[in-house]
Amino acid sequence: MTVTDTSLAIAPLRRAFLGGAISAAQLAEQVLARILRSDDPAIWISRSRESAVRARARELDAEAAADPSAVAHLPLFGIPFAVKDNIDVAGMPTTAGCPAFAYTPIETAPVVARLLAAGAVLLGKTNLDQFATGLVGTRSPYGVPRNPFDARFVPGGSSSGSAVAVATGLVSFALGTDTAGSGRVPAAFNNIVGLKPTRGLLSARGIVPACRSLDCVSVFALTAPDASAVFDVAAFFDPDDPLARAADGEAAASFGSQFRFGVPRSSDLEFFGNKEGGALFGAAIGILEKAGGAKVEISFAPFRDAGRLLYEGPWVAERLHATQTLLSDNPDAMLPVTREIIGGGRNYSALDAYRAQYELAALRRAAEIQFRAIDILLLPTAGTI
Repeated sequence: MTVTDTSLAIAPLRRAFLGGAISAAQLAEQVLARILRSDDPAIWISRSRESAVRARARELDAEAAADPSAVAHLPLFGIPFAVKDNIDVAGMPTTAGCPAFAYTPIETAPVVARLLAAGAVLLGKTNLDQFATGLVGTRSPYGVPRNPFDARFVPGGSSSGSAVAVATGLVSFALGTDTAGSGRVPAAFNNIVGLKPTRGLLSARGIVPACRSLDCVSVFALTAPDASAVFDVAAFFDPDDPLARAADGEAAASFGSQFRFGVPRSSDLEFFGNKEGGALFGAAIGILEKAGGAKVEISFAPFRDAGRLLYEGPWVAERLHATQTLLSDNPDAMLPVTREIIGGGRNYSALDAYRAQYELAALRRAAEIQFRAIDILLLPTAGTI
């Protein structure tokens, strides 16, 4: 079996492995060849050694030969993936997009370890906006991954390389991080799925924090079922992560023939002159209505104001947690725009932080009230690109 440019989705690969149509070693060779043919080196900051990828694939095939049930029992058997380079993998440098910050961890982040234990094959670590600070994907000394649809467009950030690696068929899925859109904006700009789970369900241990109290590990995939499959493997309660939480046991929302979906009032929507964006959002509304959904207009104000708190308030100071030594001792190691944003955190006081906490609590309550009238909330990921 030869995989095509669009056949790295997990479900068909699983069927091929289970049916013996392809081996882990054969898929690894095809993926390595595809990466070598790729003309966008800015996707990666570091690549797994080809010899290590091949050895890992042969190891999986040997396990399957010894125990034919191994393929069925390993939900990610032979599946190629990548991780954003602010997530630790033992023996591979972690840079967070800043060469002067780089270190080589001796332990692999638990979220990555779980994927490897499920049979996934790591191809490398991907580019990002420096210190996961940005939504554009252009703030990296390692280059700018190209948007695969139009090189004039940004790839989105901060998890730029992870999104482009999935969108261009180099891996089946990739891990990113998401504090304020870094796992969703790049997905939208590259026409793939970006899953931001509830905070704490995926361990954030072994990850360079942006805003530690808000950070999530995110999943990029070609389909929603693929993203869900990866999440199911990666999710666990990590007692050594002080911000981890256990799943509450409730199943994901499911709807019958009727459900209510919220959309912002027209006065809250802004597409910045992008008529196509507005039309596509209207089409998405139509799809949900055709599926039996009832549209409910809501005020987007509490969500918008919470976003402003994150971008313009004292949470910027939390970004200093991981970078304050570098910023003090070697500020020129940071890109000017990153240095300006993170350095601005010094302008906030403890009083500012408390005031913002109180405001956020009020906004959270207002958002909860909005959700009493709806089952899901439908939003454009971004107003334009």
